[in-house]
Amino acid sequence: MENFILSGFSDEIDASIDVQFDHLQKLGIHYFEPRGIDGKNISDLTFAETKELKQKMDNSGINASSIGSPIGKIKITDAFEPHLEKVKRVLEVANMLETNYIRIFSFYLPQEEKAENYRDAVMERMFKMAELAQEAGIILLHENEKGIYGDIADRCLDLLKTVESPSLRAVFDPANFIQCGQKVYPEAFDLLLPYIAYIHIKDATADGQVVPAGMGIGKIEDLLLALKKVNYHGFLSLEPHLGNFVGFSALENGEDSKKETSTPEKFTIAYQSLMKILERVNQE
Repeated sequence: MENFILSGFSDEIDASIDVQFDHLQKLGIHYFEPRGIDGKNISDLTFAETKELKQKMDNSGINASSIGSPIGKIKITDAFEPHLEKVKRVLEVANMLETNYIRIFSFYLPQEEKAENYRDAVMERMFKMAELAQEAGIILLHENEKGIYGDIADRCLDLLKTVESPSLRAVFDPANFIQCGQKVYPEAFDLLLPYIAYIHIKDATADGQVVPAGMGIGKIEDLLLALKKVNYHGFLSLEPHLGNFVGFSALENGEDSKKETSTPEKFTIAYQSLMKILERVNQE
């Protein structure tokens, strides 16, 4: 696995950070993407709580691959200044937890309206955030998420090329593209390849249901083989979404989730599915 470093959204294991770290250790995973920490969002931790988290990370031999922040997961019509203060706080958290990456989004757009109507407003906000990140020595990773400006590959590319900052790169999330009716590989992948710096391992069926890697139409194996060929060295972050977790519905634009509770067992299923694919990829 010399090309790939495993990480994951361990709040899908359990709300408790101690349980999260214990299970990651059992699986031999040495990184996590901090999002839900003891039922509290990573962006809402106090300075003392962040310091305590770092101590637990050090004691467990777990590092942060990227901050799984909710930055940009507000409506484009919402006030931006308060959100910009949260950006500054999350940049501090990233530095405290010693990661160079923060996962972000490009703002929910009003439904039934054309995305281009809000393009200028989105770009203005993204420019400001990238500027702050560059000053802090951090790279923002834009995730393609359903309902935001950058939900399909063309608009993701537009965003990345327009801002054109070394502090703004792409998280590639196959399942999210599927849920937007986008073909993942090779279409979206080839378009965004120059900007891809991080991968979310999340697969989905044609109807958008999230499933373990390789069981959907995300062509995860083809994607990883292609990354290996271009000598990608970086993170594969497990985001199983095989069940609900604390805070899930609050992060999904207010939509209630009907999914069952996440468990260590479900996270293990997601891990094992990825490992089977990686075994084949590494033999190529």
